[in-house]
Amino acid sequence: MSDQTTREVVITGIGAVSPAGFGVDALWQAALAGQPLPHGDVAVGPDPSEHLSIKESRRLDRFARYALLAAREAVEDAGLDFGELDAERLGAVVGTGIGGFETIDTGIDILKEKGDRQVPATTVPMLMPNAAIAAVTKDFGLLGPGHCVVSACASGNHSLGEAKRMIEHGYADLVVAGSAESANRPLATAAFRAMGAMTSKGMSCPFDSRRDGFVMGEGAGMLILESAEHAAARGARVYCELAGYGASNDAYHLVQPDPSGRGAIAAMTKSLAEAGVEPGAIDYINAHGTSTPYNDLAETKAVKQVFGADSTPPLSSTKSLVGHMMGAAGSVEAVICVMSIRDNKAHPTVNLDQPDPECDLDYIPEGARELKIDTVLSNSFGFGGHNACLVFKAK
Repeated sequence: MSDQTTREVVITGIGAVSPAGFGVDALWQAALAGQPLPHGDVAVGPDPSEHLSIKESRRLDRFARYALLAAREAVEDAGLDFGELDAERLGAVVGTGIGGFETIDTGIDILKEKGDRQVPATTVPMLMPNAAIAAVTKDFGLLGPGHCVVSACASGNHSLGEAKRMIEHGYADLVVAGSAESANRPLATAAFRAMGAMTSKGMSCPFDSRRDGFVMGEGAGMLILESAEHAAARGARVYCELAGYGASNDAYHLVQPDPSGRGAIAAMTKSLAEAGVEPGAIDYINAHGTSTPYNDLAETKAVKQVFGADSTPPLSSTKSLVGHMMGAAGSVEAVICVMSIRDNKAHPTVNLDQPDPECDLDYIPEGARELKIDTVLSNSFGFGGHNACLVFKAK
């Protein structure tokens, strides 16, 4: 961490779209209720076109529509009037795992069935991974720094962490940050099934002995990050501080985590160090918890290494409730972390009925739990061996 990293970064607004519905409240209430997903290997999100104009829907891929809706909720939640702020000091970082898969999938069909002359001229600007950040920055007139992060299932946490850096180093005073994903299309689901990543049992059951793959979800999570000084100057309500960010690479395998947990341990340790907290200060962990055999075991072992086998805090998997939203997962889970601190509650891991003996931590299987939550660790580990962890602290 640079010696210049001195500016405190706080969260002042949150927004989400998920298979639970539109908005943070829908996500949070579904999480606390512990309602299992319907049987199947895909968890479909709500139709974003319900809240967008015809023009916006036609010119944006589904993942970018989700990003825009979540960003609008976050901006409203933060009480922002961009007309009162210096647009060149307003940044954005919006990540995704894949990008415009709806556009890719339908474009292939059009090309095969109707020929190249019928492929829409909007295809490239709709399928590119940075389509979401382009939509968000244009919608709000954000003229400061911005970029798109693409690091598979770690994209959301990387996006928030890089936005944090932007503010800490003085490149921006406020950043709209998060990620979005919508890959529930025939080509993507067929490809994930072919590699054995998606469940054949139709159930997301992280840390359970029956787990055999993830349920694919879709949606977006967006947060407003500001320097503490900027937030105070405009009288903003502050949810919490984004205090720590740690990232690493496994350099091991394209899709399997390093079984030693080396990369995950490094990312967790770095995030704790940056936040200035000891492992014992963490009250709750939002686990990566994908419901895949390798990941859940590797994460369990890594958490034990960082916290000690007998002193790990409770942890739970949001993916057990809304599916694996891939590139959107980390930012949606960040919203969950913010709400956990606000309400002093941790949501359960559902479908944990037959625990794996090797996954022997406190995954909160019984239902939502009342906890004094001041400090939260959130884990995201992506295909390609990319790891990103965040620490949130109450203010």
